[in-house]
Amino acid sequence: MPRSPRLLLRFGALVRTDPSGFVVGLVALAISTATGLLAGLTLGSITGTLEDLPGLLVMVPALVGMRGNVYGALGSRLGTSIHTGTLRISLRRDTIFGQNILAATVLPVAASLFLALIAKGIAVAFDVADTIPLADFVVIAVIGGIVPSLVVMIITMAVAAVSVRRSWDLDNVSATLVTATGDAVTLPVLFLATYLAGISVVTPVLAALCAIVALGLLVWSLRSRLPLVRRIVQESAPVLLLAGAVDTMAGLVFEKRLNSFFVYPVLLVLVPPFLSISGSLGSILSARVSTKLHLGLVEPTRFSLRRVADDVLLVCTFAVPAYLLLALGGAGVGQLAGLESPGIGDLLGVVCLAAVGALAFTVVLAYCTALATYRLGLDPDNHSIPIVTATLDLLGAFALILAVVAFGLT
Repeated sequence: MPRSPRLLLRFGALVRTDPSGFVVGLVALAISTATGLLAGLTLGSITGTLEDLPGLLVMVPALVGMRGNVYGALGSRLGTSIHTGTLRISLRRDTIFGQNILAATVLPVAASLFLALIAKGIAVAFDVADTIPLADFVVIAVIGGIVPSLVVMIITMAVAAVSVRRSWDLDNVSATLVTATGDAVTLPVLFLATYLAGISVVTPVLAALCAIVALGLLVWSLRSRLPLVRRIVQESAPVLLLAGAVDTMAGLVFEKRLNSFFVYPVLLVLVPPFLSISGSLGSILSARVSTKLHLGLVEPTRFSLRRVADDVLLVCTFAVPAYLLLALGGAGVGQLAGLESPGIGDLLGVVCLAAVGALAFTVVLAYCTALATYRLGLDPDNHSIPIVTATLDLLGAFALILAVVAFGLT
């Protein structure tokens, strides 16, 4: 049978196996794209703030991505627990669910502090002119991250509860909605937090308090008598810092090319949702492969995409409408906001060209990362999603900028 009809038959079988999960996944990606555009509109509208606070953009992708990394991994762990029949929705400290929530409360606060240190170091090392002081980085990162973390955690808990009740596949839904919420909430709150920067005496005192609280929570979690909390934090903290460092490099790429985006500010609108979609697709594939590894449906000692072919097909199917919606939505949002735009044709071309490269990396990276972490004796639920999303942020940044350059829009 020719390849195209065979793929159509396989796709039909895949949708019939879990029609509600497929529809819910598409809806989640549509919501993710729409909220990502709102986040992009925020970014495109604060070019003045980005100019006034040199180095801030270096930190933004790391802080936005960190929310997705922490709570995307949380959703992946809960999804695995659902599939293995061990999950009970309860906030008691001795339950799997309760300990996961405690760990996910500690990690964003501690990670925000270290991401501020990393962003400041990278901005100075790569000669970003007139970089803002370290205290400003710390205050914006930690205080600007508290509200988004609470919102995203509540949504993750609610999605997990609904998935259990309605028999949804949490792997298809959680990472996408978490990423969407993180993008939509984090950027506006970070912008508000910038008003706490640069205030003599107040900003350094707030920065010191943030550091004390973050380090205190980290030490408590590492010495906790709750074994799952201790394990999650021990395994997640190093990979979150590694992912954050990679994300700051993505931010550095945009910081160095910031003047190019001033020509057509609508291109800045594309940045958060493009990185969000790429990360969501990678998270979906990574979570599904991780679940199959835990269930013994994928052999960790054998490299073969055959066992995950349906998962790859599903992700590619999700990608087409998501990226198309991004291009059309970006053009519409830019026009409504009065942002300078190169035109719908160029926007479609930029998104499609960047998407091809990002999607190819997504498939290979998500599968290989889940396989590698499992073979190393690590839990892919804790490691795969942060590594995949952070790496895709960096690769997505390069893909988007190369597409912008290819179309001569700089």
